[in-house]
Amino acid sequence: GDTAGCTFCHTSPEERCSTCHQRHQFNPAVARKSEQCKTCHWGKDHRDWEAYDISIHGTVYQVNKWDPTQFDMSKKLADADYVGPTCQYRHLRGGHHNVQRLSTVYTSMGMSNADRGAPLWKEKRDTWVSVCDDCHSPRFARENLQAMDEACKDAGLKYTETFKVAENLMLDGMGEPMPKDLAPDWSGQH
Repeated sequence: GDTAGCTFCHTSPEERCSTCHQRHQFNPAVARKSEQCKTCHWGKDHRDWEAYDISIHGTVYQVNKWDPTQFDMSKKLADADYVGPTCQYRHLRGGHHNVQRLSTVYTSMGMSNADRGAPLWKEKRDTWVSVCDDCHSPRFARENLQAMDEACKDAGLKYTETFKVAENLMLDGMGEPMPKDLAPDWSGQH
């Protein structure tokens, strides 16, 4: 299930224009809609769409997306003045396809417990805050970044604790606690 979840996006589809643009119509206005990101950024392995969709930003988008005075998708991102951020407005600022420049690298690659106060992270964190202060105060952005740090730290500790439990089960010879014929499949069903 994990392999299928990865290869669905991380093979040739991610390199095609039709991931964000309609297949037979190259239309930037369509590619500027947050639903385009949902093609890859949703599901059990990374719930980016779900997190956005239920956030205050996602709610503002869902309620107002049909109103061109609130979300004029015909404007270039650099000229856009949306009532709330879309995925593209936040991550493709100015039309640059460069999500990584704003990344704080949360849980990927075992970085959950990284020291985010280290100089290595200062520039990225300051850039992250500058994105939020388009609409919010810098204090608001820094407080939310700190809250996310704490949540990631707690999640990282739980993640480590869970693996320790699994390791102890293996050491005690209980590595296969459920008979194969009763084991759930990738969807959680028997």
